[in-house]
Amino acid sequence: MYNTVLQLIAQRNLKAIKVIFENMNEADIADLFQQFYDETDVDPKDFPLLFRLLPKDVAADVFSYMDSDMQEMLINSFTDRELQQVIDDLFIDDTVDIIEEMPANVVSRILKNADVETRKQINQILKYPKDSAGSIMTTEYVYLDKDMTVTDALQKIRQIGMVKETVYTLYVTENRKLIGVLSVLELLTADADDIIGEIMDTNVITIDTHEDRELVAAKFSKYDFLSLPVVDNENRIVGIVTFDDAMDVMQEENTEDFSRMAAMAPTEDPYFKTSVFTHARKRILWLLVLMLSATLTGSIITSYEKAFAAVPLLVSFIPMLTGTGGNCGSQTSTMIIRGMSLGEIKLKDFFKVVFKEFRISLIVSIILAIVNGLRIYITYTYFYTSSDTSPLLLSITVSFAIIATVVMSKLIGCMLPMLAKRLHLDPAIMAAPLITTIVDTCSTLVFFNIAMFIFDL
Repeated sequence: MYNTVLQLIAQRNLKAIKVIFENMNEADIADLFQQFYDETDVDPKDFPLLFRLLPKDVAADVFSYMDSDMQEMLINSFTDRELQQVIDDLFIDDTVDIIEEMPANVVSRILKNADVETRKQINQILKYPKDSAGSIMTTEYVYLDKDMTVTDALQKIRQIGMVKETVYTLYVTENRKLIGVLSVLELLTADADDIIGEIMDTNVITIDTHEDRELVAAKFSKYDFLSLPVVDNENRIVGIVTFDDAMDVMQEENTEDFSRMAAMAPTEDPYFKTSVFTHARKRILWLLVLMLSATLTGSIITSYEKAFAAVPLLVSFIPMLTGTGGNCGSQTSTMIIRGMSLGEIKLKDFFKVVFKEFRISLIVSIILAIVNGLRIYITYTYFYTSSDTSPLLLSITVSFAIIATVVMSKLIGCMLPMLAKRLHLDPAIMAAPLITTIVDTCSTLVFFNIAMFIFDL
């Protein structure tokens, strides 16, 4: 499709391009525009022309799927009338998302070309904190009166449904207060003379305007709703959050957690749109902290110089021990962080989690210790006979060190994320890099203490 449209642009065959656009999905058209934009195969002056070829009923949807750079370029090329038409066709929450990404001069132009009611709704959403339910809601929903009949309700949906973001869930209000909810399916299967107040469900799941948007996304996962009503402190409905917006939140939160788990400060911009300097700035702080923290391991090794001077082979097992400990801690912390984000693990489960991980670590560590102990004994008995170190004592030392390291790393891996949550920090910061650094230091310390005791140094 890319090459076909590219050839048609070169031939200036706009009629053929228009036919192609009419048979494409809005998201696919936006991807095509983005590909043209990224590959710089199309003259920037042609983008407004291509956009004007889109059918009017899909142009706004295509615009909402584009990234902010392309949106800004098109807005700057639009006439006031074209901009007003796009804004009128956009849903309010999509307009707010665009405004939050645009420079001040573009925002001023958008607001100037929006009608009074649209500006009022935009300002209402913009006043809420960035990570709140109010910031991702839309004010375009269908509400019904409890005294309506089913026939009246269906008539209202026919009149206003096309300009609302969703009609699958209908909200029943009385003096703006939310008193019930019903689905279109329930409406269609009811008798024409049934009263809405008699068939609605009064057990309504709601979210508060200032509720954290991550918790909002979790509610969608829990209840499998297509939309959730947003209410103020007086239970008045002020908007709804739809499933597609909740999905966007989940993606953003997962990206942020992955960044923290990799010891990086999160960034909102895509990889290629983030400058090299910004990437470096986001990564360097944690790398400095981890590097300086790792010097503790070197200090411990130096303080036990007599031990590895007497038994030089001890030093060769340090990478294996620290690597095993880091892997075990990373496994556990990943499981705990994921469980906490899904709501499977609560802070009240702290001791239950610690006890379970302790039992897991015993099984894992004993198996690892037996396998590695036999390997060391056989290797240093039959292949490295020149060594003065007792193979039996060496295998016992390393085996006990493995057991201690695995148990300790798994306990650290489960406790630190939960402690971070208790201190109102993001548990994701207690992930692989930080836990690995802590475990390296502790496992080295434990290993040399066990070696000094067994070899009587």
